[in-house]
Amino acid sequence: MSFQAHITRFISLALVMLGLSGCSLLNFDSVQDPEVHLLKVEVIKARLTHQDFKLYFEVDNPNDSRLLVRGLNYKIMLNEEMLAEGKSSDWFFVDGDSRKTLLISVRTNLWQHARYIARLLKKPDQTIHYQLEGKLKTGILFHHNVRILRSGDVIPGDLIKDRR
Repeated sequence: MSFQAHITRFISLALVMLGLSGCSLLNFDSVQDPEVHLLKVEVIKARLTHQDFKLYFEVDNPNDSRLLVRGLNYKIMLNEEMLAEGKSSDWFFVDGDSRKTLLISVRTNLWQHARYIARLLKKPDQTIHYQLEGKLKTGILFHHNVRILRSGDVIPGDLIKDRR
């Protein structure tokens, strides 16, 4: 091997080592995952064959740096019965230490669940378990998917205003 080949090999190896040591200086442990909450469900149209809703999600960025969101996949369940699922491919930034609201339009057919929902509403004082699960896609160079799992209970009687 010639002297020039040795020098080229040495410089290439030195650059690779410097590049790897630079990656180790980046502290990925201090970056916290963003939080996602379902703020509100707004009924737009409710017809027998289909229903249109707007889902308002809040993306909370607890970090100092700006966060790129590349989309959201979600699924909403009531007592293990899937009510709606879908995805948003909207890209947007959430500034550091701030929140941004993501609006998603959903069309679903609750007719197939009409008996089940009617059965649940016959007992307005009985709790109904709900669950939101999904995946928030973030990052452009380093893709990162944040898993979302929120659940709780709701009492239909508390939501019905004109109960007698």
